[in-house]
Amino acid sequence: MLYSRRGCHLCERVEDMLSCLAPEAEFVDVDTEPDHAAVYGLRVPVVEIDGVVVVEGNVDEPQLAAAIGRGSGRDDRARR
Repeated sequence: MLYSRRGCHLCERVEDMLSCLAPEAEFVDVDTEPDHAAVYGLRVPVVEIDGVVVVEGNVDEPQLAAAIGRGSGRDDRARR
């Protein structure tokens, strides 16, 4: 799940990365729900998996791939 907002350049970058890395990801515009805006408004973009925030803010592709288990960080996560 990606919490983002329109006009956010960081959000747009993460949306593009997720389109390739996790095309099944759902996108939520935080400005459509007051509760989402209150929780995520200043933190976007926020990527959450199974209710756990895995990355937020200025994220690069290797960091995102590792966080969602689709990059070099996957093996490290499996050993923990």
